[in-house]
Amino acid sequence: MSPYTRTTRRGNVRPTRYRAVQWPMVLWLALLWWVLWGSYSLLSLVGGVVVAVLVCFVLPLPPLRMSVRVRPVAVVVLVARFLGDVVMASLQVAWITVVPPRPLRNAIVRVPLRSESDFVQVVVAELLSLVPGSVVVEAHRASHTLYLHVIDVRDDRDIDRFRERVWAQEQRVVRAFGAELLPEPPAVTPS
Repeated sequence: MSPYTRTTRRGNVRPTRYRAVQWPMVLWLALLWWVLWGSYSLLSLVGGVVVAVLVCFVLPLPPLRMSVRVRPVAVVVLVARFLGDVVMASLQVAWITVVPPRPLRNAIVRVPLRSESDFVQVVVAELLSLVPGSVVVEAHRASHTLYLHVIDVRDDRDIDRFRERVWAQEQRVVRAFGAELLPEPPAVTPS
């Protein structure tokens, strides 16, 4: 049994309340409270801490355990490649808008990620959603699988090329933030 969870009489697994207060989250919520109130007094900050502790206690989140080591050169490569992807995808979407292909086919593409890090999954999903032409429709945390809506997909080769782009993006995120190493690419079954 995990020290972060407990099993209720009905068999449900829930986070333990005494571990529900995560101090980085309390700090973030208190600062947010302070800024939103616009009153930068000590009393306002203490009130924000009290409200943040109550929120964390009443609405506990699972603890986020991650080891992130920022690698500056890899971050620069990640950002540069992301900006290039945004520019290229914007031009492609603009072209599709001006001269739409007949028929315009879209697809929902299932991409199992190779990393088991929640942090990597979130960063990859955010980066992919910010690039025009694709959006994350669903993300399965348990299987680390992303489902993405992609425009202008003509055949299975386009789907395979898109999966390769996602895996390359995941690799750049792993290199930039020092998450765990990736195993071999997962086998993708047609769905």
